[in-house]
Amino acid sequence: MNLPATPLPLWLRDRDIRNAYKTLGIREQARDKARHISLQQANSSRAFRAAPSVAPTSDLTSHYSILAGYHPDHYYANRYGDIAPYDRTRVIVGGAGGTKGDEGRYFNASWVRELFGGKLWIATQAPLPSTAHAFLSVIAQPAARLPPDIHPPSGNASGRVRTVVQLTQNFESGRQKAHAYFPSVPGQSIVTQPEPGCFAPPLKVTLLESRTIGASRCLQSKVSVVPTSSPNGQHLEPVVFTHMLYGAWPDHGVPQPEDEASLLSFLRLVDCVNKDTSTDRDPDPPIMVNCSAGVGRTGSFIALSSLLRAYHLISNSTTPLLTTPTPPSPLPPSPLGSLPNDLRDDLIAQEIDALREQRPGMVQREEQIRLIYSILIQAFVGGGTQ
Repeated sequence: MNLPATPLPLWLRDRDIRNAYKTLGIREQARDKARHISLQQANSSRAFRAAPSVAPTSDLTSHYSILAGYHPDHYYANRYGDIAPYDRTRVIVGGAGGTKGDEGRYFNASWVRELFGGKLWIATQAPLPSTAHAFLSVIAQPAARLPPDIHPPSGNASGRVRTVVQLTQNFESGRQKAHAYFPSVPGQSIVTQPEPGCFAPPLKVTLLESRTIGASRCLQSKVSVVPTSSPNGQHLEPVVFTHMLYGAWPDHGVPQPEDEASLLSFLRLVDCVNKDTSTDRDPDPPIMVNCSAGVGRTGSFIALSSLLRAYHLISNSTTPLLTTPTPPSPLPPSPLGSLPNDLRDDLIAQEIDALREQRPGMVQREEQIRLIYSILIQAFVGGGTQ
């Protein structure tokens, strides 16, 4: 189905990417300073060695606290030493069988809600061998506890994750960027052990099927996961999820111009797959997405998804909107205040700033911001073509 092209919104035609990048960077520097102050306060307190959190002394440092991620018991679980989730939005894996009881297990991932599109995501780093069990547990268990202030507008946040998006190859430029947590051959299984100190049962992970989708540069796989044992011996049904690997987005870069069409196709494919209700009654559960660190490519993907969704450009089911969308429900206000007036009409800058409020460092590079503009323009020019 080919829908007519939609005129570009004025804010998308009259844009100043360098100014947006600079202003967003200044605000992220302020958050980064607050993050470091929270750590300095914690490190100066003996209590930090005994408890996973110490109350920072100001509202700003409390809001941007990352103490859980840098607690000595958790530091091993961070792929990169400079990236940890905010305490207020971090994903907490169910505590059953863990070392900390009801406090749950640490996982370097954040609950993130689109500003304009309204959809809920789990933005996470790629699994390490020591965190693959926690990663899979997020999928195998019902939805973990949500932060009270970023529920999706529909209020339907209870759905189990059934789609996982991976934006990095397992190996790039000779370096491992992601741990392979399921087999590469259909029909084969592996058993994943929990991290030391966690007494949850191992998980059996089986690749059911896999296929390549050329137009979307995607390897789409069906994977099942099931505990190897249950506390009372009852039979457990495997949880099946769809894994979608996009293969044309290099680390520290963006897809080549000739691959931008495949990225737009992939964005639409992910949305379509996640809304497949043939085996699940939840119409649109949260999607878990990762690159290597879970901030640059991951943030760019969520920002694109949000704006495409807000303009009804992510699918060909409806005619694209001709007016500027507004957030379906407000996110908590930033303690840094609103963006300056010269960016008040720039929806991409607003979306990125909202994402950075929920996970540090989202959409890291200027070229990634340029990519968001470019893909969104392509979507408008092409209408609803898929």
